[in-house]
Amino acid sequence: MDPLTDVLAVSGARGTVAATVHAGPHWGLAIDDVPGAAFHAVNSGTAWLMLEGQPPRQLVPGDVVLLPIGTRHRLASDPHHPCRPFDHAAARAALSNGGVLPAGEPPRRTRILCASYHLDPATTTPLLTLLPESIQPESDPTNALGDLVRLLGHEIQHPRPAAGTALNRLLDLILIHILRTWLSTADPRTPPSWLSALRDPTMAAALSALHTDPAHAWTVEELATHIAVSRATLARRFTTLVGDTPNNYLTRWRMELAAHRLRTTTDPIAPIAHSVGYTSEHAFNRAFTRAHGHSPGRYRTRHTLGEQPPPSIP
Repeated sequence: MDPLTDVLAVSGARGTVAATVHAGPHWGLAIDDVPGAAFHAVNSGTAWLMLEGQPPRQLVPGDVVLLPIGTRHRLASDPHHPCRPFDHAAARAALSNGGVLPAGEPPRRTRILCASYHLDPATTTPLLTLLPESIQPESDPTNALGDLVRLLGHEIQHPRPAAGTALNRLLDLILIHILRTWLSTADPRTPPSWLSALRDPTMAAALSALHTDPAHAWTVEELATHIAVSRATLARRFTTLVGDTPNNYLTRWRMELAAHRLRTTTDPIAPIAHSVGYTSEHAFNRAFTRAHGHSPGRYRTRHTLGEQPPPSIP
């Protein structure tokens, strides 16, 4: 399996359109209550993006910006224009009327599509937090990202049957495109993680093997043979690029898969344990409790009752 596909599925990554801002010549919005990742795409006109500690950045048509952890930021007609708080309630109301949120005075020639991405808070495998504070992909020669953004804007302004599903799928594709672009252009000095390790073909093959068959009793020797490298090379490169040993990574991923299944199904614990490589339910219970702070049964009950699971134990 593709590790990125797996993590996107387990984390429940989903996008939500906030609104399309239609702005005039003098306007400014302060956006500081984004519950997940913030996303902006400029369809027409220009805007300035301001992040604390960074120089103002002018955005032009075709520019897309992802703020993976929803960092407080400002959008404005110029870097020095006063900014009013972004009205999330007004944005939600705007969606029912074509998704338009006015800013500034007419004529409003600037169009900015705003959205956010959310992950299941119970997920312990990091994804968006592994990314830099902001990502602005460079122009794509195929213009695939631009085509997706234009189609997203069209769906917002001209809703048709299944519009909600179409918007969700388009936002999913946009996030995947941005992640792919980041993987192909990221600074090699990026801290080690499972995500940044996908840039390395050897580590991508190792991670894919673990994700394809997480129930298998992988050893470092067997995994090295499977991807055609020496045991020493695998151990060294995995620790350097992923930031952990293959065994520790596999254990954490197994516990993530089990937790997801406990949250989203009513399957008995025994088959869940077997699906992640445990023939003994007792051994699985101990491993799961170590990872999540509660037994599988208690974890499922807490989730069913809407309680927030505790953070995983390092």
